[in-house]
Amino acid sequence: MNKCVFLDRDGVLNKDNPNYTYQVENFEILPGVVDALKELKAADYLLIVVTNQSGIAQGLYTQLQMEECHQYLQKQSGNCIDHFYFSPYHPTVTASIARKPGTLLFEKAKAKFIIDFSYSWMIGDRGRDIIPARELGIKTIQIGHEIEPENKADFTCMSLKEASSLILAKS
Repeated sequence: MNKCVFLDRDGVLNKDNPNYTYQVENFEILPGVVDALKELKAADYLLIVVTNQSGIAQGLYTQLQMEECHQYLQKQSGNCIDHFYFSPYHPTVTASIARKPGTLLFEKAKAKFIIDFSYSWMIGDRGRDIIPARELGIKTIQIGHEIEPENKADFTCMSLKEASSLILAKS
């Protein structure tokens, strides 16, 4: 069985944009992200992105545009990410259990990569990232200031770099 760090995308790996990030020229990788990914990879963690990309269902951007952003992140990080799982759905257009806070993206990753959730982590910036991880027995870290008390993570950090250091210290 493998250990994994699940990663939300916007607000964890790249700068969050309320108007969506779907063009490579606007895909700003946050400081310390590349180093953190490399450190986690060197510690034998699978790195899997689980992200809601509802702008696709809303017709704001295409899956290809999203994939170009993911390819850019891969190139910048030396291909550290093992897989990208995304949900293109939005509740106003089409509902799906694949959308976080649903657990389907995590369960698909577990089946494909033979992941032991008890040795795994989820790093997100919102409660909807924390809810499915907690439900599945995955340890949680929330990035940022806006903590929802009812969906509080196990740990809070200000950056992926800080979260990475915490995970490595607890491994």
